[in-house]
Amino acid sequence: MYWILTTVFGFIAAFWLTHGLRVVMGATRLPRLQRFATAQDADCPRISVLFAARDEEEKLAAAMETLVALDYPNLEIVAVDDRSTDATPEILAKFAAKDERVRVVRIEELPAGWLGKPHALQQAYEASSGEWLLFTDADVQFRQDTLRRAISVVRERALDHLTLMCAVEMHGFWEKTLITFFGLGFHVATNPNNVGNPRSRSYVGIGAFQLVRRTTYEASGTHRKLALEVVDDMKLAKNIKEAGFRSCVGVAQQHVSVRWHAGAGNIVRGVTKNFFAAASYRLGLVAAQSLGIFCSNILPFLALPFLRGWALAFDGIAVAVALGFHAGVAVVMGVSPLYALTDPVGALLFDYMLLRSTFVTLRQGGIVWRGTFYSLEELRRG
Repeated sequence: MYWILTTVFGFIAAFWLTHGLRVVMGATRLPRLQRFATAQDADCPRISVLFAARDEEEKLAAAMETLVALDYPNLEIVAVDDRSTDATPEILAKFAAKDERVRVVRIEELPAGWLGKPHALQQAYEASSGEWLLFTDADVQFRQDTLRRAISVVRERALDHLTLMCAVEMHGFWEKTLITFFGLGFHVATNPNNVGNPRSRSYVGIGAFQLVRRTTYEASGTHRKLALEVVDDMKLAKNIKEAGFRSCVGVAQQHVSVRWHAGAGNIVRGVTKNFFAAASYRLGLVAAQSLGIFCSNILPFLALPFLRGWALAFDGIAVAVALGFHAGVAVVMGVSPLYALTDPVGALLFDYMLLRSTFVTLRQGGIVWRGTFYSLEELRRG
């Protein structure tokens, strides 16, 4: 038994010492938006900001205030009202009446073979004229100089696609526990620094901020290629990378911010449609992901008091690296590094959300999104 435990925890320690530390070091090299100068007017190509809104009255007005306040000389904002039944149309109409850069597209009916969000973003693109397209969400807020700095990044690095990790507004213990672990897991799973390596298969797309050259987006298939894709932001980035274009992940911090789901319960419910989709609706992949999270972020903490010798040493290494990584993520996300101590709790909740998403999707035979039911067969085929 001693050698079995030593082997098991040796493998876990090796994972954190190799892949984990490689991701940590890579994260420190990601471009920070605040370190780039604001582009001059002559260096600012036309940008179309595109987003889809469905029943977003709670957060839309605040987000729109920041969009129309953007300090950028050649800008249009295309907002798609995707069959909203609340005050969303009135809010968009008010901003369009005050600012000629704002255009509103209204969707009355969703055609067959489309999810609502990809269809709305496709309509936004077709109504736009920018050389660059910024895909964002209806609840995202921007600082005035965000676009000038982002254009400086793509110019200096000769990019075709830039996605930014944004600040997430968090309140209370459980939100911070869940979201900081989500940030940790996202880094470990995607290795954002590797996205810039053209020989790597790594890709990242973050829905709050994806700036892509228009010709690149068109050559990658537009959202028509993502018509039934729930995780459309990540898969857009995948299509861009596989088409041979240059992609990069940056850190926006407070230049781009969002209030995600309010409260742990809403976070759990909000990702129900996403997590099984992110596993490509494959039970084997769900099992592998769940086991991986348990072995890397739960088992080392549970076993620590019961191990001796080399098994204890290896386990201590795994715990120390995981805690250090989580603390760094917490600091970047603007919360106390002490939230690293919630790592196994966050991992347990994350595993629960993954399994819940799988169970609910299978029980329903599909997902409900934006008021429409999509069968699992249709989603898998799409």
